[in-house]
Parts: sequence; C-alpha cells; structure tokens
Amino acid sequence: MTTTYNPFRDMDRLFNQVARTVANDGRSMPMDLYRNGDVFTVKMDLPGVDPASIDIDVDDRVLTVRAERAAEHVGTDDEKNGWVSRERTWGTYARQISLGSGLDLASIQANYTDGVLTLTIPVAEEAKPRKIAVTTAPVIDAAKVQA
Repeated sequence: MTTTYNPFRDMDRLFNQVARTVANDGRSMPMDLYRNGDVFTVKMDLPGVDPASIDIDVDDRVLTVRAERAAEHVGTDDEKNGWVSRERTWGTYARQISLGSGLDLASIQANYTDGVLTLTIPVAEEAKPRKIAVTTAPVIDAAKVQA
C-alpha cells in the first residue's frame, strides 16, 4: 500500500506534541466560567498557592491573575536524602481574560478557598435589561378645538 508524501506531516506532528506539552506543563490555571443571573463567576484551580502571592488587576478591560507557588526544598546534601520523583510544578502562574463591555469592573470580588480562586463579576446596571414604559398623549378632537 502506498502513502501520499506530505512534507508537513512531521512538522505538524511535532508542533502538536510541543503544544500539548506546553498546555500540560502543570502551570496552567484550569478555569470554569458561568453566568448566574446578573453575576459572572470565574473559578480557577490554584492548589498550593500562597494566598498572599495572588495578584489580580484589570487594565483596559483585561483581567490578569498572577500567583506563585514556591519550590520545596527537601533533604540535605547527602545523596541518600532528596527528591525521588518530582512532577508538581512551581513558579509563577498567569492568566488573562478579556472582559466585554457591560460589566461592573469596580465591583469585582475575589475569594481563595481550598485551592480555588473564585472571582465574581457583576453585570453593570446600565447593561441590565429593563422595561420601558409607553405613555400616551391625550387625543385632541379637532372639532372641539375649532368651536
């Protein structure tokens, strides 16, 4: 059976492998985002992060979350003590989210509990749907006006 030569197949395979490695290097912040009424909720997994290292800011409608997990040092200089396996990552983590218009950026709240950062982002009052009342003007009878 013959196969068609594709000079980009190996390059594409390599690119996909690198992309998967970068995405799964353990430094990602898995995130859930949902809306409940007039509030958007973002939940990010940040296990083992010191809450004091979490930095959240909004600049030009871009929300940035940064956090740091410190490296652990174990054992001594003795060869009998030390790491046997080390898979948990450490270092600085960062994630950015573009925020659309219609959100109340001044009222964003953050809570860190059990390794999960929860952000609540309310919808701005001016962006909430509202009903507009229809008024009517009294009908003027032209015959009565001329009399």
